[in-house]
Amino acid sequence: MTAREELSLPAGVEPLQGQPRSTLVSDELGKLMALLRASCPSDAVITFLYDGALHVRIDVRTLEEVVAVELILPRLAAGVFHGVQRGQAPNHSFLHRVTALVDR
Repeated sequence: MTAREELSLPAGVEPLQGQPRSTLVSDELGKLMALLRASCPSDAVITFLYDGALHVRIDVRTLEEVVAVELILPRLAAGVFHGVQRGQAPNHSFLHRVTALVDR
């Protein structure tokens, strides 16, 4: 079976040569996530948001956890997390959210 038959390409269309996909961004986010998972409470919900700048959002249950996360974030990875802010997690009145900008 040829590549054309496997991929069901129309006649005259050649498949692109297989090039390894770059996982640079995914790898970097994975490293940051592992660092945050190891440093935050075990039940924290950690997400990244990109809106022109990369942000991390960490949702925790107690104010004590908020304070702990606020204190640890600026010290991680040579200060990669900065501009730490706190607030309520939208649509989750029992969760507190800590956000920070991520420089990488």
